[in-house]
Amino acid sequence: MILIVDDSPENIISLQKVLEKNDFEVDTASSGEEALKKILKKSYVLIILDVQMPGMDGFEVAEVISGYSKAKETAIIFLSAASANVNLITRGYSSGGLDYISKPVDMNILLLKVKTFYRIYEQSRALNEMQKALRAEIEFRKEAERKKDEFISIASHELKTPMTSIKGYIQLLERSLDKNDIETVRKRLHKVQNQVEKLNLLVADLLDISKIESGKLKLNRQYFCFNQMLDHILEVVQENNSLVKIIRKGRVESELFGDEMRIEQVITNFITNAVKYAPDGKEIHITSEIEGDKIHFSVRDFGIGMTEEHEQKIFQKFYRIEESSERFQGLGIGLYICQEIIDRHKGKIGVTSTLGEGSTFYFKIPLHPEMAEQKN
Repeated sequence: MILIVDDSPENIISLQKVLEKNDFEVDTASSGEEALKKILKKSYVLIILDVQMPGMDGFEVAEVISGYSKAKETAIIFLSAASANVNLITRGYSSGGLDYISKPVDMNILLLKVKTFYRIYEQSRALNEMQKALRAEIEFRKEAERKKDEFISIASHELKTPMTSIKGYIQLLERSLDKNDIETVRKRLHKVQNQVEKLNLLVADLLDISKIESGKLKLNRQYFCFNQMLDHILEVVQENNSLVKIIRKGRVESELFGDEMRIEQVITNFITNAVKYAPDGKEIHITSEIEGDKIHFSVRDFGIGMTEEHEQKIFQKFYRIEESSERFQGLGIGLYICQEIIDRHKGKIGVTSTLGEGSTFYFKIPLHPEMAEQKN
């Protein structure tokens, strides 16, 4: 938008008509004071400013404008009948003006100058947008690099922990074998198996991340019994966590068309997280039900919970809640993988939580994804 500032209504009308006829948006002010009020409220690309006005003259207005951060990129063209006065022109440029036009105004010259300033403004704005995008890209890459380095550090530590435990248990096993202490051998073998399973899960997550990044995570879809799968998962979890009471609500009698192994992976992740992040909890609530043509599955724990800020980020790759990362092991990729799996089943994944009271992780997936696509 262009602002014309002149105490002469005739001058304003003639300039406004020419500019509007050439598709420029125009605003007007009849005094320096009025112009300053408008500049505080609106942004202008160009100000055509008369030098000789009662009250504040054009130079004073320009000097005040130069102090406004909002108008620092606004161009100013001075208008004056005193074109021969070199001192006046010099003052105009030192006040912040970028050009000078003598009265009576040659409209062709004015239009040429206005178009030039608009072109410079558009180029400057495009350059600023490019710089902003470049800075954002640089920051994004820096953050990605930081997260990658952090992840490598965490992964190295997480992989090293079970490896160190396995090495230690094998040394103890050798001593027990020398003593022919079969019972102790059995106990330590069981502990070795647990550590191997942890290592296996970590490696599986890393492989899944690699498949997701390369677009090679494939689904083996077929119809399967959701209840039967869930029964098996809960049986295994309950055996390994005898102190936690698993309360099951609802059943899904319908068969689901999807990748049974991947859905099992999501459910297992939800339940093991519920056990992990509620170390003092005595109950976990498992709910599964049919909502229209979808399965709604949820796992509720009564553990540490999280803030709304963490709820919005918990499914991001490599995200770990800082307050809990020291207490609980993990790579920060399990829930990200779960989200990818549910997304590929045309479903929705989410969490509701209250800090200090627990969390409910859930997903909803259509029983027949192809039919759901046809409806959409």
